[in-house]
This record gives sequence, structure tokens and C-alpha cells, in this order.
Amino acid sequence: MEVLMPEPQIYVERTLAIIKPDVIGKEEEIEDLILRSGFHIIQKRKLQLSPEQCSNFYAEQFGKIFFPNLTAYMSSGPIVAMVLARNCAVSYWKELLGPSNSLRARITHPHSLRALYGTDELRNGLHGSLSISSAEKEIRFIFPEAILEPVPTGQRARDYLNLYVKPTLLAGLTALCKEKPADPMIWLADWLIEHNPNKPKLRYRISQ
Repeated sequence: MEVLMPEPQIYVERTLAIIKPDVIGKEEEIEDLILRSGFHIIQKRKLQLSPEQCSNFYAEQFGKIFFPNLTAYMSSGPIVAMVLARNCAVSYWKELLGPSNSLRARITHPHSLRALYGTDELRNGLHGSLSISSAEKEIRFIFPEAILEPVPTGQRARDYLNLYVKPTLLAGLTALCKEKPADPMIWLADWLIEHNPNKPKLRYRISQ
């Protein structure tokens, strides 16, 4: 008897976050802010990049006047790299970071992470991917073992929401209203796990 279980397909946007060498002492504080902002930390590692690795990571900045100082800064000590996941992860993380120049961030986005933890235009405390494509490339650079699933866009994304998310959520909320549990959030979370449309279904095939 052979048990066949289809592969679940879960699409979540991911981005790369880096806590830079000069603020690594604030790691726990920053992680707490990340989690409270709705992100999940999928992968995390502490490492120290060599100047050559930093040059490769920031290859698109090569030739700019600040490039030597940037590679020296990023290779000056350990960093903490994290893969963050949530809906629209790239844009939300960029918004949470604020402007790349920490001095400007303090004026225009005083509650942003770079305003809180950065020092100046170069030493801005944290890194974030600029786009979905750069996030995929940067995640593979830091986490070469990572498996990245494609993020649906346009009609594919609308089809996925209409087929799986909206009907399941509507059914769950309807059941919640009928049940009226003491702790609605925990009840709904358990219901959604139980009725996940991507939950593997066991199919049995009897071998002769």
C-alpha cells in the first residue's frame, strides 16, 4: 500500500534584511520590532563577510564614490542576515526601514528603523532588498541552500486568492459567528489549519 501526498503550494513574498556591524548589539530589539510589524523570520544566520564578498554583494554599486567605504563598513564585523516573509514583504520592509540616509530619515521618517539605529548616509544600520528580483538574488547569495518559490502576480495572484483564500476565510468567519467561542482568534486559527485547502489529503493505492 502506497500513500500519495500532493505537494502543497504556498506563495509568500520574501525579502532580505541585514543588521549591519555597528548595530548588531541591538539584534534582539530589532527582531522584536520586525516580528511586531507582521513579518515572519524564515531563516537567520550570523556571519562576517570578507571585503571581496561585500564587493560581490554590492556589485551594482561598483564605481560609485562611496563603494570602497561601503565594502569596508560591511566587512568590519559580524552581521545578522534574515529572510523575512509576509504579504508585500519587500515594500513593507522598505517602508519600515525608511530613507537610506539616516540623517534625512530622522527628519522625514523619524520612527523608521534607520532613523532610530542609523548614524549617517553610509552607516544606516540595516539593509533591505529594493525589489522582488533583487531579494531573490540576495537571499541566494547569503543563504545558498534556500529554496524560493515563485510569487504569483496579476491574474495568477487573483485566481489564487479567489480559489483558495477568500472562500476558506469566508467559511471560517461564518463558522466563527455561529460558534461564538470564548477566544475567537485561537478558534479561528485552529479552524483555518484544519480546513486549509492545501492540507495534504491521504490517498491510498493498493499494490498488487
